[in-house]
Amino acid sequence: MQRLLTIAGTALLAMTLQASAEGDPAKGEKVFKKCAACHAVGENAKNKVGPQLNGVVDRPWGQVEGYKYSKALIEQGDGQVWDVENLDVYLTKPKDLIKKGKMAFAGLRKEDDRVNVIAYLAQFNEDGTTK
Repeated sequence: MQRLLTIAGTALLAMTLQASAEGDPAKGEKVFKKCAACHAVGENAKNKVGPQLNGVVDRPWGQVEGYKYSKALIEQGDGQVWDVENLDVYLTKPKDLIKKGKMAFAGLRKEDDRVNVIAYLAQFNEDGTTK
């Protein structure tokens, strides 16, 4: 019975992550406006209060050149990647993932908003061009 529950839970997580990867980038662009005060994407994106987010999906933590990350992110980030799962947790409530991180934003409560923002961010290559 325990094994069946584990398999079912894993399948549910996989379906959730698949759904996250298939969000609506156009809707995500609208939600990203909440993020734009501190973050930028696109060909001319620069670091602001937060790092620019070009190529963030599947990028290792703390890898944007010229951005000074929090000590907490650096300490926790060894071997971590901003995959769909980590981004979803972080965007839900940043302090749940990086307790002493610099991000002051409370998070996105709606799952659809997170799914769509991740889909929007996934469009951008490291150089800011779109895929």
